[in-house]
Amino acid sequence: MSESPFKQYETERLIIRPMVRGDAAFQLALMNSSDWLRYIGDRGVYTIEEAERYITDNVTEQFKRLGFANYTIVRKKDALPIGVVGLYDRPALEGIDIGFALMSDHYGYGYSYEAANRILRAATHDFNLVKVNAITQLSNIASQKLLEKLGLTFTKMIQLTEDSEDLMFYELL
Repeated sequence: MSESPFKQYETERLIIRPMVRGDAAFQLALMNSSDWLRYIGDRGVYTIEEAERYITDNVTEQFKRLGFANYTIVRKKDALPIGVVGLYDRPALEGIDIGFALMSDHYGYGYSYEAANRILRAATHDFNLVKVNAITQLSNIASQKLLEKLGLTFTKMIQLTEDSEDLMFYELL
């Protein structure tokens, strides 16, 4: 993996490092996994080249602009990438949105909470963010439980665009 000039974070079991172009194969697999497509949506990324372009245009660009973006979650014990967590500047939302996704074979071990909790701490302490939000589908009960465990509170239903589905909007109050 190529190095990033941006800070990485660690927990007892995880390395949470800035996503780089070298993560394209993993990102491609994650973005085309059944749960990603079901709960996050099809981003139109179907090749390694498209994944590299997605990372460059979206992730690297936001890191350069804000100093934070999407991080790859790597398990320390075997250096295996298992998911992503990030702080996203979404044009349709006020404030910064925290999000996370794991490959399904890593569900149930507390990795999402561990990574998201560390990035949430970075959001408030390292990046001095005062408004952190999250969105999730009404059907994504696991994400709702995790957001509440992180200390976010459901406040309203929103739509990102006029013709998009209703999403649950959470805020760190």
